Amino acid sequence: MAADAASVASGHARTYQLLIRVSRRVTVTVGRFGTFDFPAGWYVYTGSAVRNLEARVRRHLSAHKTLRWHIDYLLAQPGVAVRDVLYFVEPECALNQRQIGEILVPGFGASDCRAGCGSHLKRLPSRLSFRAYFGRDRDPRALPK
Repeated sequence: MAADAASVASGHARTYQLLIRVSRRVTVTVGRFGTFDFPAGWYVYTGSAVRNLEARVRRHLSAHKTLRWHIDYLLAQPGVAVRDVLYFVEPECALNQRQIGEILVPGFGASDCRAGCGSHLKRLPSRLSFRAYFGRDRDPRALPK
């Protein structure tokens, strides 16, 4: 379950999910990790930060940054945008393992994962509605395009 604002403000939330919209297929070279195709669609990236969770998320949302983590390379592409951020108290790998979706790039965002997640980036099924996944109080029409 998503953390409330008080959990985020108090520092109890330590995990986040970025809801990412890829508006058209992109081919991305992710540092030395390799080159990968990402079809258009909705993706969820699960990450965490022991300290400064909000700063980590702000960095992901920033257009101007040094490309350091796998997710940075995807987010730097034209037509790729974070459309929502959810915060959680639950540990990163436990949350990620419950996350439905297809793994397109094994190991993406999971180079330090010891729980066998496979990837911390998953493509959501196209038949899954945004509202069904993220709840009735979240309406994609209210999000920036």
